[in-house]
Amino acid sequence: MRKALDTLYAGALAMACLAMVAIAALVLTQILSRVLDRAIVLAGAAPLGFSIPSLSDFGGFLFVAAATLALPATLRHGGHVRVTLLLQLGGKRLQRFLTLLVLLTAVCLAAFAAWHSGAQAFDSWRFNSVSFGMVRVPLWIPQSVMTVGFGLLVLALIDEMITALRGKDPAFQRAENTRSEEAQ
Repeated sequence: MRKALDTLYAGALAMACLAMVAIAALVLTQILSRVLDRAIVLAGAAPLGFSIPSLSDFGGFLFVAAATLALPATLRHGGHVRVTLLLQLGGKRLQRFLTLLVLLTAVCLAAFAAWHSGAQAFDSWRFNSVSFGMVRVPLWIPQSVMTVGFGLLVLALIDEMITALRGKDPAFQRAENTRSEEAQ
């Protein structure tokens, strides 16, 4: 089960990386086409006028995909911001209790975000909502990707909570401990 979950989280992270690469490729293509048009105009010819329609829409959709799909792997690697001052003041029991409390709260918040984005995606599909750009993109598509990202975060948080309930350190704590040891 551990290998399957880690593979799922890694796959979502790979998709997030591909979304960021796609953003960079689209923006670079748009910039290079403008530079080429300027050079052509300076040479005395008519510009090509190449443009990527709805670039800002696509960039936004891809950014949301990247941000949400990266959440589970970021959690497992201890990349989310955590305030550990209170944890350091208490003993092991208080640390374990607070970790479980925070994980439970995070599961509830992430589940609400997943449910809400899923409901929004369903409404967009049901009412045929599309983006306002030149290219009409059905909004349920990017909203569904966001829902998947939040759903995977819920799964990763439950995964971490089960680990903590078993008396072991969650992956994010192990990653933080490793970084602390390397810094010393």
